[in-house]
Amino acid sequence: MPPVLGDPTRSSVPIVPTSRSRLRQTLDTLPVESRAYASATGFDGAPGAHLIVPNAKGAAAAVLFGLAEPGATPLDPMAFGKLASLLPRGRYRIADGAEAPEHAELAYLLSAYKFSRYRKSKPTDAVLESPRGARRERIETIAEAVAFGRDLINTPANDMGPEALERAATALAKRYGARVKAARGEQLAKGGFPLVHAVGKGAAEAPRLVDINWGPRKGGPKITLVGKGVCFDTGGLDIKPGASMLLMKKDMGGAASALAAASMIMRAGMPVRLRV
Repeated sequence: MPPVLGDPTRSSVPIVPTSRSRLRQTLDTLPVESRAYASATGFDGAPGAHLIVPNAKGAAAAVLFGLAEPGATPLDPMAFGKLASLLPRGRYRIADGAEAPEHAELAYLLSAYKFSRYRKSKPTDAVLESPRGARRERIETIAEAVAFGRDLINTPANDMGPEALERAATALAKRYGARVKAARGEQLAKGGFPLVHAVGKGAAEAPRLVDINWGPRKGGPKITLVGKGVCFDTGGLDIKPGASMLLMKKDMGGAASALAAASMIMRAGMPVRLRV
C-alpha cells in the first residue's frame, strides 16, 4: 500500500463532515472569512460534495464534506474514500467528533489503491493523518489484505496462472510461518480430487490444490476458508464468445479473497486455527 496514512502533525487540515441540515451549524465553527467563502460558492452540504475552505491568508483551513442526513440512511462507511483522489497535495485529518473515524480512514486508504504491476502510477499526495495505535494497525491490516487480493485479481491470466497463484499462496504462508503443501496434476486424481484434476488437465499448467494451515495444531476455534482459483475460464468444450471471456481473469477471485482474508487473520494474530 502507498504511504497514505501519516503521523499526526500540528498543521494538518481537518476534514469536517456535514450535511444539508447541519451545514449552518458546521459553518458557525469556522472563522468569519471561511464562512463567507463557503456561502459565496453555493456549497450546500449535499452527499459526496466537498469544499476546501481557505483562511484569511488563502491557505486551506478546512475541507467540508457532505454526507447523507443523519438517520435518513445508514452511514456509508466508504463515503470518505472519494476524497483520496480529489484533495490536492497536503496533510489532512478527520475532524474531532466525526462519526466512525476508523471507517473514514479505512475508506480513504482503500480508495488510494492503484494497480501498478505493469505501469507505475503516482501515489496520492494527499496524506491522511492517523494516530499510531491499535486503530491504525487494524486499518492498515485490512487495507493491506484487500490490496493483496486486488493485485491477484487484477493480474491477467498470462501472468497469473495456476503456478503463479500457488507461488503467491506459498509466499503468503511463509511470510507468517504457516504450514503449506500442494497437490498437483495426477496427485489430485489419486488424492480424492478427481473433478479438480479433470477440469484442469486440459490447460498448459497442471491444476493444483494448495493447503495452508496456520496457528496451533490443537486448541482454539478452527476457521476454514475455501476459494476457487480458476485462473481463466474459456468455457471448456463449449467455448465462450470473446466478449464473455474479457473479465475471466477475475474467475480466481474466490481464491484471491480467501488468501486476502487469511492475510488479514494472520497479520492480526487472531487466536484461531486457520486452514485455507
